[in-house]
Amino acid sequence: MIYEIAATPRDVLWGLADYFQSRRSLREENARLLQENLVIQGQAQRLVSVLAENAYYRVLLNASKAIDLDVMVAKIVSISADPARHLLVLDKGSNQGVFKGQSLLGAEGLMGQIVLVGANSSRAMLITDATHAVPVQVNRSGVRALTEGVGNINELIVRHVATTTDIKVDDVLVTSGLAGRFPPGYPVARVMAIETDPGAAFATVVARPLAQLDRGRYVLLATSAVASTDSLP
Repeated sequence: MIYEIAATPRDVLWGLADYFQSRRSLREENARLLQENLVIQGQAQRLVSVLAENAYYRVLLNASKAIDLDVMVAKIVSISADPARHLLVLDKGSNQGVFKGQSLLGAEGLMGQIVLVGANSSRAMLITDATHAVPVQVNRSGVRALTEGVGNINELIVRHVATTTDIKVDDVLVTSGLAGRFPPGYPVARVMAIETDPGAAFATVVARPLAQLDRGRYVLLATSAVASTDSLP
């Protein structure tokens, strides 16, 4: 009996030590599991991103098969930091056959053209840049026009259109092929609105680009256009 009484404080201390040790182990295990869970969540998000990118890449490749053009695939490596300019830098240059004026195509429509070329990279201007213009025609009626960028990634305009011109909302504008810069018949934009002041003889056509200019990491470069020897210094 005396031994049991004397041993009781020791047993209590050992029990408390085991208790705190178990709690410490549980906290460490919980921390480890939390970290592993965060890693798994990050990997899952990355997988979603990769799957989405692969799906877009497949659409792009299918589009290249649907058009009667020789094309190469280029990757977007950076975009202009100036919000007023719509410029992309691509991972292909003159060493890969890129040239100034080369058409930049997306899965849904025309995106722009190459404006500067280096040895292994190039710079492209999107059709929505405020300094860019594309000769187009109305796919339905054949009416020719000139679309211009206004610095808005979702908008193109056609200025000084006669109010009697056969163009309607929802008409699709395609490249006309004039000047030989862009391949003819490639989709450019869809007419969203026709703005006319009362009594005015001319209207302004507002259109939305068909290409997803602010999405994806890959583009197509049409290789069957007139080349230029201009290059980056």
